[in-house]
Amino acid sequence: MIEVKNIYKSFDQKEVLKNISTTFQKGKTNLIIGRSGSGKTVLLKTIVGLHEVDRGEILYDGRDFTRMGQKERKNLRQEIGMVFQGGALFDSMTVEENVRFPLDMFTEMTTAEKQKQVDFCLERVNIKDANHLYPSEISGGMQKRVAIARAISLNPKYLFCDEPNSGLDPETALVIDALIHDITLDLDITTIINTHDMNSVMEIGEQVLFISDGEMCWTGNKEEILDAENQKLREFVFANKQYQQIRDNKKKQ
Repeated sequence: MIEVKNIYKSFDQKEVLKNISTTFQKGKTNLIIGRSGSGKTVLLKTIVGLHEVDRGEILYDGRDFTRMGQKERKNLRQEIGMVFQGGALFDSMTVEENVRFPLDMFTEMTTAEKQKQVDFCLERVNIKDANHLYPSEISGGMQKRVAIARAISLNPKYLFCDEPNSGLDPETALVIDALIHDITLDLDITTIINTHDMNSVMEIGEQVLFISDGEMCWTGNKEEILDAENQKLREFVFANKQYQQIRDNKKKQ
């Protein structure tokens, strides 16, 4: 579980996050949604420590990240997996080498133990016969799956995904959503996903936080979001007329 308490963050005297408080539950897919420029990416980067808070607290299972020294933060970061927007695979490394990279950096496993973990992670994301291929030799969807395999290689307690469906076709995006959801359940981890994709919200949005202009405007789940009365949220959701039709059909039933 990750708790965010009264978070504020500014850049160049412009307040980007304004008094945000919420809890991201363990074993659930927690989504942060909002328009471009809403502050959702800043919030995710602040939680993971890429930005420092101006005020507020971030608690990882009761441990106050904002008060930790560098050594404590380094130890905590080994409990975190991160899937970046573009995948961020190393072009000069094979699929296998990319997944093994965190193990080489942060563990004292034997070569055989590392290989076993790499094979397990690649199998978990349904990658076969691609160990020795380079990122340029596989599809965008496969690259995202390799990025997820790398993110879970250290058996993290916390998984952060920044726009994991960016650049993917709708069918592949659904596959990635399902994969992240299944891994969250199987490993019983706290997963936070930053997205503006309403398809992801409706597929795996077990807990959804909507941000607008740096403020928390609404929180709920995928079952509640279509009937929410928050005007800013409604404008965001129903910008896609598909969901307006879904809501209207629900009312007729």
